[in-house]
Amino acid sequence: MWHSRSAQVTGMIVSATVAFSLTLAGCSAGDSPAAAGGGVQENAKTPTPPPAPSSPSPSRVYPLSRAPATIPFVRTHEAARGPGWIPGRDSAVVVPKGSEALADEGRLIARELKLGYRGAVPARAGDVELALASTRQGEPESYTVTTRDRRVRISGGDEAGVFYGTRTLKQAVRSGGAMPEGVVRDEPDRPQRGLMLDIARKHFTAGWIEDRLREMADLKLNQLGLHFSDDQGFRIASDSHPEVVSRQHLTKDEVRRIVALAGRLHIAVVPEIDSPGHLGAVIAAHPQLQLRNAAGAPTRGAIDIAQPESARIVDDLLREYADLFTDPRIPQAYWHLGGDEYQALVVQNPEASYPALAAAARQKYGPRARVQDLATGWVNDRAAVVRPQGKKLKAWNDGFFRGGVVAADKDLEVEYWTGKEFGARQPEEYLREGRKLVNVNDEYLYYVLGEPNEFRYPTGRRIYQEWTPLVVRGSKPVAERYSELILGGRFAVWCDLANSQTQDQIARGIRLPLRATSQKLWDPRTPARDWQSFVELSRTLG
Repeated sequence: MWHSRSAQVTGMIVSATVAFSLTLAGCSAGDSPAAAGGGVQENAKTPTPPPAPSSPSPSRVYPLSRAPATIPFVRTHEAARGPGWIPGRDSAVVVPKGSEALADEGRLIARELKLGYRGAVPARAGDVELALASTRQGEPESYTVTTRDRRVRISGGDEAGVFYGTRTLKQAVRSGGAMPEGVVRDEPDRPQRGLMLDIARKHFTAGWIEDRLREMADLKLNQLGLHFSDDQGFRIASDSHPEVVSRQHLTKDEVRRIVALAGRLHIAVVPEIDSPGHLGAVIAAHPQLQLRNAAGAPTRGAIDIAQPESARIVDDLLREYADLFTDPRIPQAYWHLGGDEYQALVVQNPEASYPALAAAARQKYGPRARVQDLATGWVNDRAAVVRPQGKKLKAWNDGFFRGGVVAADKDLEVEYWTGKEFGARQPEEYLREGRKLVNVNDEYLYYVLGEPNEFRYPTGRRIYQEWTPLVVRGSKPVAERYSELILGGRFAVWCDLANSQTQDQIARGIRLPLRATSQKLWDPRTPARDWQSFVELSRTLG
């Protein structure tokens, strides 16, 4: 079902055969060498044949088309007979009246395919037309590509859908030289599909991040997570607290450029200031806020959430960056609150080890409250800071606790990454509560630099052959009845041993795993291509 070079060769053979037949049918005695004087005397009398009856010229017969070869694969393709669409010297991209909002998408695909862009004018033979469906029918991000009469029409119910249609066209031309005849109807299986970068432990240049955005866009991924604060670094310039910022960092102008490019590519940038753990860079500038246990020993990366000053500094930072990570082209903005690995809660008896936190919990939430309630209240309070900015909120699964007198806010999405922590909760616990969940399974989707703590670099093959969005923890899927609560997944790059790989090595290392992830998020069914065929297609697409 997949378009390939063999299909092109078949078409060429059929075309050549038809052309040869037409040549033979057009030959007559008058066209022969003898009639032209090759061995026959000029005055020789030859009989004149009767005129042949007129007959229609034979029409060219095309093989039935195959689906375009893309990553992720298109979900449905209605085959047809015809030449398909090949970019030509006079081809251009146009948008019909009423679809002028697609100008950015039109100019981009025109530039990528080296076509002209004529704007809001009628389509001609050889053109590519982008159009918003008049009734906005179809699911978000869905699209249709219709190829006939030597032209292409890409339509969708929203701009993102049309954009994904242009990605299919771009890849089809790259993999097969043409967009095959017929109709593609395509849509994602999951609404959240992304890549997460730990830019806190390792500084990445703005240009490198922008290259990843372009790669993501071609794969129809729509979220880029930026974990920019941790024990090893704070990597975005700050006006409210410049003292916490690391020497190597992104300027705000660079972040604006990243967010703007992401918006044009229909990718939401999801920022994360992880708290109340993983705040070592903030604590380094404010050592009086570091959490200490009953013996007075400092707790790495953990801020003392019993101190009001801790909340004030983190809230200053949350408010400062809320507008920076907003783009009008992205309908829904997200914020990641972190919440994971707060070291006061990884010991067997938090109340005994951290009596000051236990006392603060009882004072704020009543005599039955514990340290976990204080931590849950912390995350809820931070959510209250960014929620008025229109953000949807996320937190890591080990920031949600069973029991207790304080429950995590219902609108917090669970980003499930591990079940290895003390007191780990199975994914089904969250799902039974009706919580929405995003799959960041560390068994398959964690690319941890230096491979510490028994991590191994994930392979695209394992993701492609074994993983689906339902495989949330380990390698066993949750029950199908929970599928609608699993919103998607993200491939995550963590830089625990930051110098283990360069930026370029990371880009090469994640290429196939990221492509496999995009395939299974777009369509989790068993792929039609085997792994080797997928690798070859990936190589062809570049």
